[in-house]
Amino acid sequence: MIKSKNNSEHYTWGNNCDSWILKDSHELSVKQEIMPSGTAEKLHFHKEAQQFFYILKGEAVFSINEEKFSVKAGESISVLPKSKHYISNESNEDLEFLVISSPSTNNDRTEI
Repeated sequence: MIKSKNNSEHYTWGNNCDSWILKDSHELSVKQEIMPSGTAEKLHFHKEAQQFFYILKGEAVFSINEEKFSVKAGESISVLPKSKHYISNESNEDLEFLVISSPSTNNDRTEI
């Protein structure tokens, strides 16, 4: 089946952030997300899942193990299991990205 934001399960998280589940199995999760300006995720880690973030629009700021990285549209960053991390949108425009997790992050998130 062809998947898009138009035909995928949607949920909101944080402060008006949107997520569309494009693929969700035990081995692989693919989500397309939008974070409005000035929003941030809470610091957390995953025991098993490795994550790959690909920025579609805007600029993301990642904190990974207390180190900051700016990632722009067309760029990507990986987060290894057990790495303390969060993503934030410090820009004045929406941030849109794909997050690909292997295995899925379902029941594999510990907030700090």
